[in-house]
Amino acid sequence: MFRAIADVLRQIGGAIATVVTLPFRAVARLFGGASSSTRSRRA
Repeated sequence: MFRAIADVLRQIGGAIATVVTLPFRAVARLFGGASSSTRSRRA
């Protein structure tokens, strides 16, 4: 019984972690692409 509850909590925690980290990854990609493009344009 406790194992089933622990598994459910783990799945919920993993889903929350992915949802929380996805926006940060997208923002990092946007800033990374913008900085790299500006650097290449200046150079």
